[in-house]
Order: sequence, then C-alpha cells, then structure tokens
Amino acid sequence: MRPTVTDIAREAGVSLATVDRVLNARPGVREKTILAVNEAIARLGYVRDLTAANLARGRSYRVAVILPDSESQFIQSLADALIEAGSVAATSRIELRLHRFPAEDPHQLAALLASLPESDYVGVALMAQETPVLRDAVRLLRSKGIPVVALVSNLPNAACDHFVGIDNCAAGRTAGVLMGRFLGGGPGQVMVLGQSLLARDMVDRRRGFDEVMLRDFPGLDVLPSLETHGSGRTLRDVVTRRLANSPQVRGIYAMGDGHRALTQLIDEYGLSGRITVICHELTAHVRTALEQGTVTAVITQNLGHLARSTLRVLRAKADNLPLDEGQEQIRIEIVLRENLPPQSDSHRSSAETAA
Repeated sequence: MRPTVTDIAREAGVSLATVDRVLNARPGVREKTILAVNEAIARLGYVRDLTAANLARGRSYRVAVILPDSESQFIQSLADALIEAGSVAATSRIELRLHRFPAEDPHQLAALLASLPESDYVGVALMAQETPVLRDAVRLLRSKGIPVVALVSNLPNAACDHFVGIDNCAAGRTAGVLMGRFLGGGPGQVMVLGQSLLARDMVDRRRGFDEVMLRDFPGLDVLPSLETHGSGRTLRDVVTRRLANSPQVRGIYAMGDGHRALTQLIDEYGLSGRITVICHELTAHVRTALEQGTVTAVITQNLGHLARSTLRVLRAKADNLPLDEGQEQIRIEIVLRENLPPQSDSHRSSAETAA
C-alpha cells in the first residue's frame, strides 16, 4: 500500500495538521519539526498526489497559449491540437485560453503579455519571433512569478523557463541529408525559403542545413535565404526572380510556411517531379503535394504530443516539479509519399500515445 499523510504523522510523531502545513509550505512550523516530517517522508517513500490535493483545495490552472494570427495551416492545426488537449486536461482542472496576436507587431504582443497577470494565469506558452520588446515582456512576466514556455520556435535570449518543440538545428541537418542524397551530391543549386530570418526556428534550421551541405555535399551550391514574411505574393515574387537568375536550381528547402503558393508556382513552371522539394509540417495541402509528387519529403512533428507536452510542462512549472525529459522530447519525423500515414492518423503516432 502507498503511504499516506496519516503514516507520515505517525512516523514523525506530529499531528495531521502539522504534516499538512509542511507539505503546503505554510508558516508557523519549527525547523526541527519540518526536518522530522521530511525525514519521515523520505523513509516511507511518500509521493504526493498533487492532483488530488488540488482538487481538495479547489485549485485550478489557468494557462495562456499565444500564437500568431495567421492563415497558416500549420498554426491552425497546432491551435486545434491545443484546444483538443485543453478539453481533455480540463478534467484535471487545467483551463487553457488561446490568444492570437498580429505576427508582425511585437508591440501588440508585448501589450498582450503585460495584461496577463491581471487574469490569474499560472503559466504562458508563446510562439513568436524574439525581439528586444518581447524579451523585456517575458522577463516582466517571470519577475511576477509566471513561468513562460517557448513553443515551436525557441527564445534563447528571453530567459524562458522551457522550450517545447523539436530541435530545429537537427531538423535542418535532417533536411540537408535528404536534399543531398536526393540530388546525388551535385552539381546544382539549392534555393532556401523562410518567413523571416528573425525567427529562431528559421535561423536554427538554416544553420543545421548549411552544416550538412558544406560538410557532406560541397558539390551543391546553397543560395542565400529568401524571406517571404508569410505572404504568398511575396513568395511568388522572390521565387520567380530566383528561378530566372539561377537556372541551375535543382532543389528547394522550404523552412516554413507558404507551401500552397510554392507548389502552385512549381506546377506553373512544369517542375513538379523534376525538382526536389523538402519542407516542414504535414498539413493538408502538403499531404496532397506529397501524393502528387510535387513535394519530395516532409520533416514533421506530432502536434498532439506538442500540445499535451505544453500543458504538462506549464503545470509542472506551476507546481515547481521536475519534468520527465524523455516524455517531453518532441521527435523529428520524416514523411515520404511511400510512408504517408492514413488521413485519420496524420497528427498521431502510436509511439506517443503513451506520453
């Protein structure tokens, strides 16, 4: 049988009320008594059931998840996964509130973050570009005792409490290996696309990609990154100019969104199946492009795992508990037309179900 608080009180020679005060770090208990209770806990191997304790106290966990206000299929799929995870977690008194902000307006984002302490949030998860304004806003939140978790794209200089997402440098290296092997090592040119070079996930993916290409595939010329700023029109303009000026392009590495505009342009140029395209995230449109052969390979992640991990991490931070690092590691997955999962299983992997 698992030890109880009654067993602790008996072992330490104190009352149940004293054990409760020690477990909840309430004042009015002598250091000698605290030591005796903690020693009894260690001897008995007592593990506190925080869920039951919080239910008894009526405590709830209100968490904010903040995403860019974008038409991106990936961000919408992520929002859906978070809402689903939040509905399941509601039974353990987690209340998820989803907020959106204009992707290109860091000041509105900072204003939103500044308003959160007034709403009794116990934690915040955030997907955004790292700017000086954002760093200051995150530090202000943390100074008020609210943990902040970076989501999908890391914020390494903002002093966040944790990052939930894949290792984007490793994802870039994976893209490099796929590109180099599909192209047979060269010769040829490779085009690289990203929304913004201010976004940390774009920076990390490009760094990892270059590392592999320079080391293992020096016969391929990787061209400077093109920024799309999340605009399909901008993507069409920059890709059209690059194709006109770089006739040896044999591969395209799309580090972020814009898959619809990109695949439409590839079809218009008659390049579908003749040019290697590596992109990220298995959205509905990318799935179709894989099936048709316009996209060669997709580097993706399990959004259900990402969403559930976000809520687990925020709750652990609120309770000041250690994380299960193995459970919270988001794995990189590679999808080809040949191993494309059934539609109903696109965002779920059997390996993560237990997590």
